[in-house]
Amino acid sequence: MITIRELKGKEEMLAQLEVMQELYPSLSIETYANLLDGMLPNNEYGQVAAFQDEQCVGIAGFWIGTKIWCGKYLEVDNSVVCEKFRSQGAGKLLFDYLANKAEKEQCNIMTLDSYTSNFKAHKFFYNEGFGPKGFHFIRILDENGVR
Repeated sequence: MITIRELKGKEEMLAQLEVMQELYPSLSIETYANLLDGMLPNNEYGQVAAFQDEQCVGIAGFWIGTKIWCGKYLEVDNSVVCEKFRSQGAGKLLFDYLANKAEKEQCNIMTLDSYTSNFKAHKFFYNEGFGPKGFHFIRILDENGVR
């Protein structure tokens, strides 16, 4: 049985590094720790994880914020399910949890970014009720800082 729970604090997030490395194989513990140090202080960033027994099989980060065009929102960030656990419901449970959290937080929308080449994930996102609203344009200023 897969259960979902929020990860509380940096140490609990760092303990699941191997799952995050399925998305970013070169992510080191030091880099991850430094990134979390910049993300956690304002209490706008969090993570939820899927566990089968005590093994973490998936993670989704999230941000809660406010923008002029949509008001309060929840943005899904870096969602990943371990390859051998895909298509077993962990992703759906993570997204259901985040949808409920967004409703409790009185968010108007949920958002996410996905690489244009990630077709398997796109199918999942469409099935979860997400659809493209526009383009997310980026200008890379430091290629070494982008995964």
